[in-house]
Formats: sequence, structure tokens, C-alpha cells
Amino acid sequence: MDKLLYGDFEEQYTDYETAEIAILPVPYDGTSTWLKGADKGPRAILEASPNMEFYDIETDSEVYKHGIATLEPVTADSSPQAMAQEVEQRVEAILKDKKFPVLLGGEHSVSIGAFKAIAKYYDTFSILQLDAHSDMRDEYEGSPYNHACVMARGKEITPSVVQVGIRSSAIEEKHNIDPDRIFYAHEIKESDDSTWMYEVSQKLHDNVYVTIDLDVFDPAYMPSTGTPEPDGLTYRTVLTLLKLINERHNIVGLDVVELCPNDINKAPDFLASKLIYQILSIRFKQ
Repeated sequence: MDKLLYGDFEEQYTDYETAEIAILPVPYDGTSTWLKGADKGPRAILEASPNMEFYDIETDSEVYKHGIATLEPVTADSSPQAMAQEVEQRVEAILKDKKFPVLLGGEHSVSIGAFKAIAKYYDTFSILQLDAHSDMRDEYEGSPYNHACVMARGKEITPSVVQVGIRSSAIEEKHNIDPDRIFYAHEIKESDDSTWMYEVSQKLHDNVYVTIDLDVFDPAYMPSTGTPEPDGLTYRTVLTLLKLINERHNIVGLDVVELCPNDINKAPDFLASKLIYQILSIRFKQ
């Protein structure tokens, strides 16, 4: 993938040495099992990003002035395990340089390396997973690094995993799922208030890594994923939850994965790009 930059910022705000935020594209799609194309997700997000307004209304801020550098992509033509190792090394380097890592997927298996890198820097941390699928298989199609296993690997790294928006799971995943740490989409939708968001917060450590599979959103908002599931969350619900998490916790990293772009409808690409920008605006609002 040719080098693209996130946003269309002045050069002084894209220099890695001074930037507080580092964007790492991971154009990997080696284990997806239905619709292919997640490897094109990072490019689609980057191509959409210059079309945003860089002033964020809700936070009354311009987060790009903290510096947002876009790094060279992770090598795409490797095994899922080798890819995870490269992601781990690249995220570890970002953390060493005291920058906030943002991964652009690619399929969800790209998150495994990030989990491992975060674990080297924080004695305790939680993973907040926003997703349609529980992704708790021990292995799938012969690989423990398959995208359907990402949260099983995450749970091995930290037992503090909280799952939100889930509405699809296989019976063989049930033994890995903690019923006290999963918030199913139907339960969220049937609740009368936002109490569940505070319950999510109560189950998290101070340090939180956020992993967002874009199929957490209803396909009406986000049809461009490899495995779309009906009855998903709204954009506003996700953003409101993350505002609360940011108020009560230290968000230490972020990935947004599983965009499977199509040439006809560019709105999902823009949604993914703006979601990242709004989360960064929330995270860096002083």
C-alpha cells in the first residue's frame, strides 16, 4: 500500500518526532472467513480522512494540533502469527516513544500484537471490545491467531476483558465467555437507561485498551464489514459509552478493524475515519 496520511494537516502536525498520536495501518486479511477485503480498510480510512472537518464540535477542539503521524504499514503478506509479532514490535516502539497508538485494520486478528505490546507497558489493563461477535474460539480453521480467536488470545494476556454489543457467538465459545463481563446487544437495547454503561466502567481497570470491530454498528450504519450482523448499536451509543470510559479511565490505545470497503458506498469509510477522530478528540480533550 502506498504511503497515505491520516487527515490533511499541515506538515508540522504530521511529523512523528513531535506528534502525540501515531496511526499504524495494518492491511491484513489472511484469516477472514466470508467477505474478503479488510486488507483494503486502512487505505479506505486514510483516503476518507481529508474530507473531515478538523474542528470537533462536541469537544470544541482540534485534536490534530496534538500531532497525528501516519506510519508505514505493517507487512501484509505473512502468516497471522508473524503479522501479530510485527504488530507487537511496532506498537511497542510507539509506546517507547510515548505516543498514543491507533491501529487501522485489517481483520480483527491484527489486535493480538497490540494486546501483547500494551501488556509490556502496563502491569494491569483491561481490553474493552466493541463487536458483534464474541471472538472467543480457542482456534479456528487450524489457527489460534484467526480473527475468530482474537479475544481468547486477549483473555490470555489480561483476564480483564469486557465485551459490548455482542450478538453472535458459537456454542464452542461459551466456556471462554464470562457472563458477568459481556453486554449483549439485545440487553443494551432493552434497557431503559444508560446504567449499563456505568456497569461496563465498573468492570474495567484504570488503564483501558479499546478495540472496535466496525460490525458492532448496525449494518444500516456500517454495511461494509466482512461479517455484518443485524440489530447492532448506533454511532451515538458507542460514542456516549467511550465518553464515559474516557472520563473514568485512562485509554491507552485504540484499534478500529474489519472495514471491508466497497467502491459504491463511501459513507462507511468516512464513518470509520470520523469515529477515530472523534475518539481522539475525546481522549485528548484537556
